Amino acid sequence: MLNWEDPLATRPAAPAQPQAGNAEARADEAAKAPAPARAEAEELSAKPVNPDDKRVVNGLTDVNQLAPFKYPWAWNYFLNANKNHWTPLDINMASDVHDYFHKLTLEERHVYENVLAYLTTSDILAMRNIGLAVMEKMSAPELQIYQARQVYEESLHTWTYQHCIETIGLDQGEIYNRYRVVPEIHAKIRIANRRLDSVLRPDIDLKDRDELMNFLMAYIFFAAVFEGSWFYNGFTPIFALQRRGLMKGTAEQLQYIMRDEVMHASFGIRVAKQIMLEENIRPDPKAIREMWDEAEAAESGYARYLLPDPILGYTAEMHSDQFRFVANRRAKQLGLEEPFPGAENAIEWLDEQANLRKEKNFFETRVTEYQTGGALSWD
Repeated sequence: MLNWEDPLATRPAAPAQPQAGNAEARADEAAKAPAPARAEAEELSAKPVNPDDKRVVNGLTDVNQLAPFKYPWAWNYFLNANKNHWTPLDINMASDVHDYFHKLTLEERHVYENVLAYLTTSDILAMRNIGLAVMEKMSAPELQIYQARQVYEESLHTWTYQHCIETIGLDQGEIYNRYRVVPEIHAKIRIANRRLDSVLRPDIDLKDRDELMNFLMAYIFFAAVFEGSWFYNGFTPIFALQRRGLMKGTAEQLQYIMRDEVMHASFGIRVAKQIMLEENIRPDPKAIREMWDEAEAAESGYARYLLPDPILGYTAEMHSDQFRFVANRRAKQLGLEEPFPGAENAIEWLDEQANLRKEKNFFETRVTEYQTGGALSWD
């Protein structure tokens, strides 16, 4: 029987038992054994997993066996992500309610509402993409486990936006529908849906080079554009209010979210680079150029809608310039050509929002220490 102390140890041969009939008859009897019994015998005789056989996609090992690791960096992402935990209920929002109704201008309310309208829809889309399109394609469990945590974090982010909307007392039906009725918000969601929906199919054969290229392009878009640039840039208008002492509770919530998103984008970029290495594949430069141009046009249109008139300390031009600067950074991290040469850092204080270490007692709730996820290496 199976040795539970050392299941890989060679088991002693069972004592010979008298059996009727010759060897041919016994072999015929074994062949007639029920299929589950044969499957169980095959499972017990399976070879140990060789971590060298693991791959990001198209792996040759058992996806249920975590270790030995081939990608210890992916496991470290999971461990670090579990240090980064909060809930929106930990942060006091009382001053935000007062600010919204008594301090914000009409232009600043417009910015606040539409940032939340865009982000809450985007994080639901991100949750579905990771959970339904990406995670199941991974053939190494250490990758899947971090992405399972990522699905949870996207759900937490959605709760956070909903908590802000509800706490301020905004019309939830109206805010949540803006991604459908505001063309500049809908344009970004439509682009994301178009680029990501094609990999939501569970029957994709990633051994097919065309399918693999499509998956790689979708993953690069998701990591470098959607999370790495649009999300990273998307919190900035609220941080601009925070720098003037306004909407501080919402901004603090977004600081925590931003650190998760920095890790998501970093992980996605690393996975995309690993796929390129293992599968000996590179994205088509023309397709990459079209991706960045489309993303930049959508972001600039969104910026003009968000800020038809500037608010103190922030303009549509700053928002668009910062997108181009961040896009160059993401492209370099992927080992690709910068899409917007010469783009300058228009908002030098933005990186501080990801790198700050937060240690505080949330009004006699509990001490929350949020580790510096934004300070990680992108290599």
